[in-house]
Amino acid sequence: MAGKYYRSFEHLLRPDPVYKSPDVAKFISCVMRDGKRSTAERIFYDALKIIEQRVSEREPVEVFHQAVDNVKPMVEVRSKRIGGANYQVPVEVNAKRRRTLAYRWLLEAARGRRGRPMHVSLADELVAAYNKEGGAILKRENAHKQAEANKAFAHFAF
Repeated sequence: MAGKYYRSFEHLLRPDPVYKSPDVAKFISCVMRDGKRSTAERIFYDALKIIEQRVSEREPVEVFHQAVDNVKPMVEVRSKRIGGANYQVPVEVNAKRRRTLAYRWLLEAARGRRGRPMHVSLADELVAAYNKEGGAILKRENAHKQAEANKAFAHFAF
């Protein structure tokens, strides 16, 4: 019976039509708002066109994958209540949550860049993450610093 029920619906996610990548399809789903998939696809693919012009030595989808890998956190802190006190306990992040956090942080940083079209902001953030700079990388570094600062509480890990 273990194989009968799935924990998520990712096995149902179709790869995107252009690059045939399930990661790209998932990212497009995260970009999407109000069910407007065609708008989300246009934003993503236009961002990749801009990346292609800026980073000519690599394929734009490779730049996307490298940017996501650069943003993925290794550890994060979780609150744990022990004896009336709350401790920030550093825990290792599993692969699925790593990807989710990376996508979330990239999109937050891109949406935070006001005054420009979304595809331009997304391209800027992906190139910045590819070069290990930008808002999403800053978020990752902060998470790692927090985990490092609280490593004394690692023995409380879940």
